[in-house]
Amino acid sequence: MIKKLKIKLILLTMTSVLLLLTVLVIGMNVVNYSSIVREADRTLDTLAETPLPLPAREKLFLPEKPPHGKPFADEQADTHYFSVLLDEKGNLLFSDVSHVGAVGEQAAEFASEAFSKKGARGFVGTFRYLRIREDAGTRVIFLDCKNQLHAFDTFLTVSVSIAAVGFLLVLLVFTFFASRIIRPIAESYEKQKRFITDAGHEIKTPLTIIGANVDILEMEMESNESLDDIRRQTKRLTALTNDLVYLARMEESEQSVPMVEFPISETVRETAEPFRAVALADDKTWICDILPMMTVKGNDKAIRQLVSILLDNALKYSPRGGTVSLKLFQQGHSAVLTVYNTTAMPIDPATLGRVFDRFYRTDPSRNSKTGGHGIGLSIAKAIVHSHGGKIAASSDDTHSFRITAVLPQSGK
Repeated sequence: MIKKLKIKLILLTMTSVLLLLTVLVIGMNVVNYSSIVREADRTLDTLAETPLPLPAREKLFLPEKPPHGKPFADEQADTHYFSVLLDEKGNLLFSDVSHVGAVGEQAAEFASEAFSKKGARGFVGTFRYLRIREDAGTRVIFLDCKNQLHAFDTFLTVSVSIAAVGFLLVLLVFTFFASRIIRPIAESYEKQKRFITDAGHEIKTPLTIIGANVDILEMEMESNESLDDIRRQTKRLTALTNDLVYLARMEESEQSVPMVEFPISETVRETAEPFRAVALADDKTWICDILPMMTVKGNDKAIRQLVSILLDNALKYSPRGGTVSLKLFQQGHSAVLTVYNTTAMPIDPATLGRVFDRFYRTDPSRNSKTGGHGIGLSIAKAIVHSHGGKIAASSDDTHSFRITAVLPQSGK
């Protein structure tokens, strides 16, 4: 249990750290990319105010004064861009590539791709473009953003790398300190198990003495209701003590139960057979469907106790004339054991997650007329977990109850 708690704590913490780092990295890079796009669009808007030179002119026309007071000439000094003019069908009319190198005939391809896109702004390769509708046709201005995009890629790589290294460092540090963090819980849990085991052994002695004294009293005097009641309560306390000690031992570790390969089909069938007579004697419908020749690696005695607990629970809480069903079948690489019963009282679905808690009863009054201690399903859960399996409670409707135990099969 402590090992699982440590793993859950590490997983929860590292998941939170991973989410935080992911948000930070994505946020920084989104802001960085948005800044690049915003700056490129601002430059394109400035370039859009410069008229496209006519084919007869040899040089690009530059106004003597910057339009609208913008520092146009200074900003264009190191700006690589080119402009094209397209007709209504997207055919190239004219291009000016005097402010960019290594474009040449690609200008027409870039212009055609930009013309086919829906938005007035976007990227074609490493060029940011702006499409403008003019009297002479459609003008498209391309701005070379290769350096800015390269810087963005570098920043993205560095930020992701730093986040990954930071995550690994936090993982190593937290894994090292996790044991110290949960040490008080582990010590408290060990003390609790030790107390239950020691107290159980100490309680057994007076209970044995009480039982022996009852036998002596019955020999000296006639049996009466008081002595019978003492005997019943003594047996009840003895059974409860044995269950608590067994549960504490089961929860110590998975290695506490010797595991060998055995035929689970035969074990379940032999264990379930005596309960058939009990069910029929109470006019209950008995259904037993067991897939033959199934094997698991586990403890035969523990599985027998698991089946007994589940069937005893089903018989106790099913009404007269109700239905009790046991099924064992294969699902993937697992053996699945289900025990189903109808119930007299409606079951609140919200309580299904608590049925495996110690001393928990679905009956709000915690009535013990059925003879149970409310600890049987806790033992069943410990047995299943000691075999590396899973157990869950479910309900088809408000008047039915099903326990499903999934046990890994051997040799799969």
